[in-house]
Amino acid sequence: MTHLSVLDLIPVRTAQSSGDAIAASLALVRAAERLGFTRYWVAEHHNMPAVASTSPSTLIAHFAAQTSRIRLGSGGVMLPNHAPLSIAEQFALLEAMHPGRIDLGLGRAPGSDPVTAYMLRGQRTTTDADPAETFPTDVETVAALLGSDRATATEPFGDDDQPGVGLNIRARAYELKATPKIVTAPEMWLLGSSNFSATLAASLGLPFVFANHFGQPGIDQALEIYRANFQPSEALAAPKTFLTTNISVAETAEEAELVALPQLITMARLRTGGALTTQLTVDQARATELTPVEEQSVQEQLRHWMIGAPDDVAARIRAMAAQYGVDEVMVSPIAGAYASDPIDATPARVTALELLAGRFPELAA
Repeated sequence: MTHLSVLDLIPVRTAQSSGDAIAASLALVRAAERLGFTRYWVAEHHNMPAVASTSPSTLIAHFAAQTSRIRLGSGGVMLPNHAPLSIAEQFALLEAMHPGRIDLGLGRAPGSDPVTAYMLRGQRTTTDADPAETFPTDVETVAALLGSDRATATEPFGDDDQPGVGLNIRARAYELKATPKIVTAPEMWLLGSSNFSATLAASLGLPFVFANHFGQPGIDQALEIYRANFQPSEALAAPKTFLTTNISVAETAEEAELVALPQLITMARLRTGGALTTQLTVDQARATELTPVEEQSVQEQLRHWMIGAPDDVAARIRAMAAQYGVDEVMVSPIAGAYASDPIDATPARVTALELLAGRFPELAA
């Protein structure tokens, strides 16, 4: 059996407002639940004209209130942008409101450019530690804050009674908890596309997701490291992982490639230093003349993304799941919209999930 889930960046296209884009994604969440998908994750990206998923916890609360079964989560929260206690509190509340349905996926990348990352991190001074370097400790802190025992701060205040890095007050341990009375905790996942993330997930006994939709090499080695070095934890007795992939599915391969063109162009410009705008409509993308470098990037992505008719994409997903020994694949439906489509909907993304679900009867089980 192969289970399917969804990853969403909340794309914003020409003439759409952020509210329109979120409404379109809400329709996609509801379709995913209706079709039997396991979970629906939203990413964290900042200061990007074509992406509205800036606050995963806010989006998760909205989508969870409008659904009843599907798991909702972050894919992921970029932890270096946040204080661990703040994230633990947000997701503890989400789990309290929607018990048994919340996933907390954590990542190490900033999800933005260096200037935006600097602003997100509260304009820390140059003497502060790089948040990416403290990531392992921060992950452990979030896990402790969401656990059954209270976390204890260990760093003292300064000699002059000015706050330092931590929260001991005159050597007295200061206990912290993400919520007063936790009954169930969100399921924590570690996201990454490197051996570093695989090693950390294994050492902490956390589920691990390789971000395969980035098209990065090294998936075989990362999964081997994760499985070989996994240390059982209170939360997880054995390794647990799935993969992500970009998809565009339509009745014909030609239509699938056509509706994928807006996102292909967006990613080509992102990777080649081109001007970033809201996502083009399919009509605009079809009329766009690409530079040779952009065209090369588009062709490279076409080789890695799963774009085609339903039977072909379904077969490729099953083959990938078998090759890497996973029973779940998270798809990112990247189809764009035509100018004639409703401003608050992206019908081609819903169609992609419907066509794909028809080739996975186990989703309805």
